[in-house]
Amino acid sequence: METSDMIATFGVSLLLIAFFLQSLKAIKAESAAYGLLNFFGAAIAGYASWLIPFMPFVILEAVWSIVALYGLIKLYNKRKVPRETELKN
Repeated sequence: METSDMIATFGVSLLLIAFFLQSLKAIKAESAAYGLLNFFGAAIAGYASWLIPFMPFVILEAVWSIVALYGLIKLYNKRKVPRETELKN
């Protein structure tokens, strides 16, 4: 098995774990765990696609990573606001 195959397998495994856990309702789609699994899984799979080079999947995984990162930032900002409000009261 080539290095790119091992990297891709790890990245895709993270994506499938996120999907499986969310499908079983073990984690929520709005959780940090789900976002992190998707972000790192897509980034790693995208890197593996870059190594072979297979551009359709590089683009797919790049977009997937960006969307997951956006969701994580949104989640972080949502959690940050109540903490600041609590300190002011």
